[in-house]
Amino acid sequence: MTASTSHLIPPHGGELANLLTEPERSNELKAHSREWPSWDLTARQICDLELLMSGGFSPLRGFMTRADYEGVCHNMRLASGVLWPMPITLDVTEQFAKSLKPGSSTVALRDPEGVMLAVLHVAEVWQPDKKAEAEAVFKSASNAHPGVDYLFNKAHPWYIGGRVEGVQAAAHYDFKSLRLTPSELRAEFARLGWRRVVAFQTRNPMHRAHVELTFRAAKQVEANLLIHPSVGMTKPGDVDYFTRVRCYQLLLSKFPPGTVKLSLLPLAMRMGGPREAIWHALIRKNHGCTHFIVGRDHAGPGNDTNGKPFYGPYEAQELFKKHETDVGVSMVQFNMMVYLEDEDKYVPDNEVTKGSRVLNISGTELRQRLNEGRDIPTWFTYPEVVQELRRSYPPRHKQGVTIFFTGLSGSGKSTIANVLLTKFLETGGRPVTLLDGDLVRKHLSSELGFSKEHRDINIRRIGYVASEITKNGGIAICAPIAPYDAVRKQVRAMIEPWGGFILVHISTPLETCEQRDRKGLYAKARAGIVKEFTGISDPYEEPKDAEVVINTADLTPEEAAQEIILHLEREGFVGINAGAASA
Repeated sequence: MTASTSHLIPPHGGELANLLTEPERSNELKAHSREWPSWDLTARQICDLELLMSGGFSPLRGFMTRADYEGVCHNMRLASGVLWPMPITLDVTEQFAKSLKPGSSTVALRDPEGVMLAVLHVAEVWQPDKKAEAEAVFKSASNAHPGVDYLFNKAHPWYIGGRVEGVQAAAHYDFKSLRLTPSELRAEFARLGWRRVVAFQTRNPMHRAHVELTFRAAKQVEANLLIHPSVGMTKPGDVDYFTRVRCYQLLLSKFPPGTVKLSLLPLAMRMGGPREAIWHALIRKNHGCTHFIVGRDHAGPGNDTNGKPFYGPYEAQELFKKHETDVGVSMVQFNMMVYLEDEDKYVPDNEVTKGSRVLNISGTELRQRLNEGRDIPTWFTYPEVVQELRRSYPPRHKQGVTIFFTGLSGSGKSTIANVLLTKFLETGGRPVTLLDGDLVRKHLSSELGFSKEHRDINIRRIGYVASEITKNGGIAICAPIAPYDAVRKQVRAMIEPWGGFILVHISTPLETCEQRDRKGLYAKARAGIVKEFTGISDPYEEPKDAEVVINTADLTPEEAAQEIILHLEREGFVGINAGAASA
């Protein structure tokens, strides 16, 4: 199949809206920046701003005003009528929003280090209907959808829109030669003589099925291939982009020389399925691509709480077909690629003949094999990719792990934690750190009181330290009271991307804890002398998600510690393999 002649030259749709200003204008904006209010950008906002400034989001020239926002939400069109499926908004706090004057305010947009990247000329300020946005854009209002969860629980409640002037590009110190802007990538295609370019979007490592799919796609439309992975925010739990990029680099040699290029896209994905497929294609058009691969469940977030997929497997392809002319990029559609064992080859699942033995490894199974140190077959991926993945994702007995205790004062947390510490030190193999509640209060949180706000800050500090220990392959034993469920979940989310997290609920009854109270704190709390005391004058929220529950009224400290060790052995974090690894 040969591409139509209309795609021999990359479609421009007008000049790219590159928003970076000239040096003189940048200096002028910097000189006035002290007069303006500043907004410190979130990670997602930095990604959006970078693509606004580079022209990746052309024809947008700033964060959307209300008319553009509502047009995009309701009919995938800007106020001008141009196709655009995803809201690009700047969310801020109510207090900040109400300090601005639409039409006259200018905001300095800064990165977390305080460097001014751009200015926003405020045109509108409004409070959106986020439920309506979620249902229109994501076809869901479920927090199980990562895009909805971000909208409801992470994004600020007010939006400000207006024209952006870029002062300087966001700083990147990694993979510099691979971070090509739209104009740079277009120039590179022109230099290479590439007139037809098919783009492949990915947020995962590429394996043999992906290589076969992209090779077939490029061959089908007689085009060169751009591997264009998203390296901004993706789905929580995804493989980090540093590891992914190293894997992509290893795979370039699998393609015919001179036919493939790798470039990184600083995109914060929304996991918006069908709408996101169109959005991805428009972004690639701005980068000079003529074709775009849309596969099974493109940018899908998986299943809802009932186990039903948020989007149909080929719903993105169906929506793309309806708007292909307006998109200005030709879709190359593919079914899921599967491996035929008897024929030793990959084929689309709709080409499988009756009786063929089909093999496949899901992302979940791949993670399990990595965690358990099990074999990953060569029919699934390349040995060099496996080696790279194992470097970043070693088996569990080589990973870091946090054992996080929660329970009432006097329940036995500190005693069991000390027994565990001794047991791990006796075994050896990994560094072990004990973060006891009283010691943390002394060395990390001495200025904090015991209000809910201060208790949450204290637990988050413990979580941060434990996440760093876990990230670096150590064992962190944390023994605070940690009475509130929400902050315990925050700590879990902070640690689980880097290794294991085992929540241990010491469920010793209040009566037993009071009987053991050598310091007389419970008596003082009941007398009103000690304020905000957990279990008496302040609530303790029992966890529903604890991996281990122990009542020390019935167990000795050593027996309790053994229960935790047995669970860690079952999950693969300690045991025979760990001993062999440390030998």
